[in-house]
Amino acid sequence: MYRLLFILSFLYLPTQAFSQETSVMIRAKAKDAKFIGSSIGGAKVLVKETLTGKILAEGITTGSTGNTEKIMKLDHKRGVDLSDNETAGFLAKLEIDEPKFVTVEVFGPVNKKQAVVLSSTQLWVIPGKNITGDGIVLEIPGFIVDILSPQTHERIDASAKIKLAANVVMMCGCPVTEDGIWDAHQYEVKAVITGQNDSKKEIELEQKEKASTFTAEVNLEKGLYELLIYAYDPLTGNTGVDKTNIIIN
Repeated sequence: MYRLLFILSFLYLPTQAFSQETSVMIRAKAKDAKFIGSSIGGAKVLVKETLTGKILAEGITTGSTGNTEKIMKLDHKRGVDLSDNETAGFLAKLEIDEPKFVTVEVFGPVNKKQAVVLSSTQLWVIPGKNITGDGIVLEIPGFIVDILSPQTHERIDASAKIKLAANVVMMCGCPVTEDGIWDAHQYEVKAVITGQNDSKKEIELEQKEKASTFTAEVNLEKGLYELLIYAYDPLTGNTGVDKTNIIIN
């Protein structure tokens, strides 16, 4: 009798008693560039149970952008990791007692609100079966574009030359330079200036002196204007945009 009770009590133990910590490495990689890590503020990671939406793990990718030579210059071979121990990622530690079908969402780069992109995937995670090395790598397309000049809501005299300036970098923060790995000549960077009467003027910006900084000059008549600056790579399809408003007196 006692033996039977012992067996029954074992069978009805809470399933949590059999849960196992399972590690899943998650990384965010900028399209045509490197990994999104600490230098740009990282990418926000959410691991959710797909059917219920319950968050199983969340965090920020931290670490370096990775080895430039390995990522951008060498041929990639099957079974060889692009990452190393210093490369940015988030190690999700899941307490699960049965295989879980999960959704992984990555928002990056999380600190650049006008540029942040959501990339997601789904997979089965099995208790005790860790996913390490490169792990789950989610691609983040685009450019980060920050308008540097003119400033938001700046009042400018109509007789003055208006300097247009924007900082353009890859989603990992990697610099855009003339004839560099990320070649400024490859990208189209333009300002679209819209007036109150919906008149539009397009001006091409160029990177000349400071890395990642594209500039041009323009004259505008009195009025209120919206300024949009975009970057576009015709080879990869990467795009990025920033907007502001100015007043010409």
